[in-house]
Amino acid sequence: MMMTPYDDTLAVAGSGTTQTDSDWWRGAVIYHIYPRSYRDTTGDGIGDLPGVVEKLDYVASLGVDALWLSPFFTSPMKDFGYDVSDYCDVDPMFGTLADFDRLVEGAHARGLKVLIDLVLSHTSDQHPWFTESRQDRTNPKADWYVWADPKPDGTPPTNWPSIFGGSAWEWNSKRRQYYMHNFLASQPDLNFHCEAVRCELLDTARFWLDRGVDGFRLDTVNMYTHDRVLRDNPPLAPHMVINGIPPENPYGMQEPLYNINRPENLRFVERLREVLDDYGATTSVGEIGAVTDMYQSIADYTTLGRLHMAYSFDFMTPEFSATHVRRVVERMATRAGEGWPSWAFSNHDVPRVLSRWGLDAYPEAAPLLVAIASSLRGSACLYQGEELGLPEAEVPFEKLQDPYGIRFWPEFKGRDGCRTPMPWDASEAVGFTSGEPWLPAPEAHRARSVAEQEGDPSAPLNRVRRFLAWRKSVPALLLGEIAFQEAHEPALVFTRSTSDQCVLCAMNLSQQPIRVDLPGLGRLRAIEAGGFEGGGRVDGGGIELGAWGAVFAAVEES
Repeated sequence: MMMTPYDDTLAVAGSGTTQTDSDWWRGAVIYHIYPRSYRDTTGDGIGDLPGVVEKLDYVASLGVDALWLSPFFTSPMKDFGYDVSDYCDVDPMFGTLADFDRLVEGAHARGLKVLIDLVLSHTSDQHPWFTESRQDRTNPKADWYVWADPKPDGTPPTNWPSIFGGSAWEWNSKRRQYYMHNFLASQPDLNFHCEAVRCELLDTARFWLDRGVDGFRLDTVNMYTHDRVLRDNPPLAPHMVINGIPPENPYGMQEPLYNINRPENLRFVERLREVLDDYGATTSVGEIGAVTDMYQSIADYTTLGRLHMAYSFDFMTPEFSATHVRRVVERMATRAGEGWPSWAFSNHDVPRVLSRWGLDAYPEAAPLLVAIASSLRGSACLYQGEELGLPEAEVPFEKLQDPYGIRFWPEFKGRDGCRTPMPWDASEAVGFTSGEPWLPAPEAHRARSVAEQEGDPSAPLNRVRRFLAWRKSVPALLLGEIAFQEAHEPALVFTRSTSDQCVLCAMNLSQQPIRVDLPGLGRLRAIEAGGFEGGGRVDGGGIELGAWGAVFAAVEES
């Protein structure tokens, strides 16, 4: 391999690339904040927007490029903000629109972009639109939601299930019809076959873009549109699996052909992209769930002027190996074509990655996982607490808040275990609140709090900071092509290459030191990568890797 030698004295301002402002999201690291659990400034035990503002210096210190806020809109909180009753206001428990404006201004002053979570597929049943729609069949918003007559025997119109259990249809005695809900019965689905609904939702996007947001994470973006003629879904074929659905949930027993994943959905996404493009340097990240072919779906949603990015759930399963990482990334490259992936190992909906991958006892593995996610071709999402190496919290049944977990407990414990308060210090309430936290703060998190790690250069927090800061100076890690090298478990080895730079990334996915031989690759020169000082060394035609170590090397002319 013949490449121009890498200059490890290079220091490039900003993202470290020549990309234009409109492409800032390519290769970016996005920090996902669940506001309810980040920082409470009022003592009510629930995090708020002023709490996020208070911690913006911390977010900036991580070396990330953007932050993504889970919903903070007005809501009855049956699903903790994913049941919206006013798209254009802040729920009082989180603060005010003025607080949001301060957050955007403060983030931008620190060089951080701001993405917010738009929940367009459904509203709360307390939204004024639904209050009007359910009154009768002739009011101005009668067709704003998905209403259907019962079958002659009174049963629901279709066999469609709800992800949160039971039928996707709820009876309304006033209209003497069923309405559709993909999630809770208190989350009725909007009717995307109605032009007035589509226009209203596009105006919602404009409202927040006008307030300065830099883009959106689009919740359940493939679930907006339903089948007009209400056909039943067929049983799932034996060889198929529904992506992102736990095996305890019967939702995974149908092939979701008609309740979600409709081709008409893509036309609305194209219109939303046109709105985003009107505002310049914006981006969109799509959550595509409950599909049988994740890669084809990502290709469909990230090409032809649709979404900028979409993320896969393939790294949010218990499977953990170098082979799995390579298989997922190569499938994405082959199947999704030019679509730009967004990689995430954790978020607010799945157990924390250290626990899910059996690494609770190895917080030192956390920087390696961050390095993997942010070294693959694509953009990376880092969920709050990943930088600390937090394990999943064990929340007792009597303290559970998540309706999903309550419904399927104890086989499936829901999402509360990854939503416990961000640990800022080792106090009982972990510096999150002066009151009682809405979810209990586990003892195991106190020892891994921000305050406990700040003064230790070898702690996961400071290693992640050094790595992400160093990464910005390496253009190949941001925008380069990826090619995997042959290596045995537990070694993960690949190159990232631009026209004038090739960087080898070698990672040890285990607690035992290993050696990786790379004959024929060319001459390797180790690059001092922040956060992985002493993580290994280049030795002739191979690399020695320490426990959970990584080596980055320039590939030079032989």
